[in-house]
Amino acid sequence: TALGQENNCYAVWKLVHVRSWSEKQKKLERRRHTTLESTKAILLDRMTDAGEVTAMDCVYKNPNEGVEDRIQDLLQRMTVEEKIGQMTQIHRAVSSAAIIKDFFIGSVCNSAGKSGNKDALSEDWAEMIDGFQTAALETRLAIPIIYGLDAVHGNNKFYGTTIFSHNIGLGATRDYDLARIIGSATALEVRASGAHWVFAPCVAVCKDPRWGRCLESYSEDTDVVCNMTSIVSGLQGPPPEGHPAGFPFLAGRNNVVACAKHFVGDGGTEMDLERIHMAPYLNCLAVSAVMPSYSRWNGRKLHGDRFLMTEILKDKFGFKGCLVSDWSGIEKMGEPRGSNYRECVEAAINTGIDMVMVPYRYEKFINELTSLVKDGKILMSRIDDAVERILRLKFTAGLFEHPFSDISLLKFVGCKEHREIAREAVRKSLVLLKNGKDSDKPFLPLDRNAKRVLVAGTHADNLGFQCGGWSKTWQGQSGRITCRHNCLGCRQSNRRSRNKSGLREDSFGGDFSNEDFSYAIVAVGEAPYAESRGDDPEPSIHFDGDSIVRLVAEKIPTVAILMTGRPLVLDMTMLEKVEALVAAWLPGTEGDGIADSVFGDYDFTGKLPMSWFRETEQLPMNPEADSYDPLFPLGFGLKCKRE
Repeated sequence: TALGQENNCYAVWKLVHVRSWSEKQKKLERRRHTTLESTKAILLDRMTDAGEVTAMDCVYKNPNEGVEDRIQDLLQRMTVEEKIGQMTQIHRAVSSAAIIKDFFIGSVCNSAGKSGNKDALSEDWAEMIDGFQTAALETRLAIPIIYGLDAVHGNNKFYGTTIFSHNIGLGATRDYDLARIIGSATALEVRASGAHWVFAPCVAVCKDPRWGRCLESYSEDTDVVCNMTSIVSGLQGPPPEGHPAGFPFLAGRNNVVACAKHFVGDGGTEMDLERIHMAPYLNCLAVSAVMPSYSRWNGRKLHGDRFLMTEILKDKFGFKGCLVSDWSGIEKMGEPRGSNYRECVEAAINTGIDMVMVPYRYEKFINELTSLVKDGKILMSRIDDAVERILRLKFTAGLFEHPFSDISLLKFVGCKEHREIAREAVRKSLVLLKNGKDSDKPFLPLDRNAKRVLVAGTHADNLGFQCGGWSKTWQGQSGRITCRHNCLGCRQSNRRSRNKSGLREDSFGGDFSNEDFSYAIVAVGEAPYAESRGDDPEPSIHFDGDSIVRLVAEKIPTVAILMTGRPLVLDMTMLEKVEALVAAWLPGTEGDGIADSVFGDYDFTGKLPMSWFRETEQLPMNPEADSYDPLFPLGFGLKCKRE
């Protein structure tokens, strides 16, 4: 029952496991203080022993000096080994204090996780990252690591965090200020876990819903995607007036380094690369990092396309941030994967990749890159350019002044204010596709005083399905993945009690012809997926959900709720039989936002971010084409109240 309370369930969960929060805080504070003091002493001793000036006299250690001056001062002190170490990003599973110190590792990351993993807590992650940081600060030059993770709809890996609607749903809101606010909330929860860098947002313009990453795209409309890049100013903080275009920016310790991805054209089906797919990147050039796509352009893999990465992004657009590879991006350049590794390293670095997400075979990468530099295959000027960009990222992020996590931010994890933001996003993302078989007799909003209501469907009582992929794990999973309600406030443990909407719920038993139900709410949709595992030539409702909807709708007036990361094939018989149809996308943890609109507290305002096709033979669709004939057009969305 504690899981359903308005209290911060994150804190409740810790109490259930008999963890003393105040004692934990004191322990972390003591450890950080001891580490900082010892690290300062070690650094001072080493510099003095080497006959160098003290730390306070080093330009790069002085926060009052300009970022570019600090970069150049530090760069000229670094050895080739230290520079190559900075270009190396490794997975936390192969990271240790010894490895970070021996190889001068510049960055550590984590994967989104596999199914079955235990619940990850933000404060435990912060302690782990601080341990890595301690090792980095004990190296000769005390260059801090930068820790990155996938926070694609909130800090989605961790138990108790606020998981927001996926990007496809946020695109339906057309609320660009709300996107910025979501970015700010996400930044706070990420920094609470000790991380500094998020591999988000995805600013792909998805032209085909059969693509498995459609849920990560805000829209098929370039203008919508461009406007939704406002989330970057929430994650990083808004840059001040006059901030030079193309230079990274971070407002402070409550913000995170953002990474626009995947440059460029992923999700695309047309060759108009600049007008359609590059525009969102031009709209957010204050972003600190960019990640290239696994895709090809004109037959070339983008991780090896120097024209696009260096001549266009860096030179023409003036991007001065860090270009970081995607996961195992260099290995995936080889055909078959992992082959010709040395040639792939050479191609990627000369293409303009600054930091490589290795993530496991770091020794092989470091050895090959060192050898390529020694043999003159990669010039030191290219290495220096990459390290300059990495250091610019770190100096801008304030890591030299504030390398450790801030435990005071833990109070924001899953806090009520963030949950309310997420709930607002849910209700604004809902797209009303049908409301009444007769246009003069709207079915919604529902009567909250109804005596008996049937709540049914595979997604009505499954929080994992509601959140979709990139939720606790990479592919997502079924069940109660964190401490939140499912849609409409239903509870697994109390199906027949009254929920937050004041309605009585009954589980779906199949034979209900003699039951006296006022109406039914049936929630169906897709099982969770992410990336290529979601590629589907015929995207449709999973688990025979359309049959469930038809079965119920034949006997009870029904509103169907679709939880999906994209438009799906809709059975026309089902569409005819339901009284109302709502596209709820993948709403995240705050599914009560669905009830807010279904029961009339708020009207529907969402607009389709993608054209809803009639049949897959129409795909990809182009709203500007004469043959454009969707089931529901781009931008479609009904309201309950007639204007």
